[in-house]
Amino acid sequence: MIRDRGRIKWNSLMLPEHVTMLRKWAEEDAHEKLKQLDEQKLEMLNETAGAAMEFGKEVMITHFMNHHYEEILGRIHYFDAINKEFRVVDQDGRVVKISAERIDQIVIME
Repeated sequence: MIRDRGRIKWNSLMLPEHVTMLRKWAEEDAHEKLKQLDEQKLEMLNETAGAAMEFGKEVMITHFMNHHYEEILGRIHYFDAINKEFRVVDQDGRVVKISAERIDQIVIME
């Protein structure tokens, strides 16, 4: 029976720079892409954010950060129209700035 060592046998032939580039390439391949929202979805996000600010409701915001989509739970405190970003107070009382262009979804928690 032939025992193949897989990638181990090729490691001695590769330069360390090539190995680091391959690892970086594999890491970049796992990155998610920012989704482009259509007009209807933007209008729904606007209505949901307005209602949440008006009534002080807690929201779950899905936003794009560091090549991945993340969720944050909190209350929308303020919308900065100049910088186009939401100021959200999370459950720990910290103020988090979220760019409006990177928001994918806003859900009011009941």
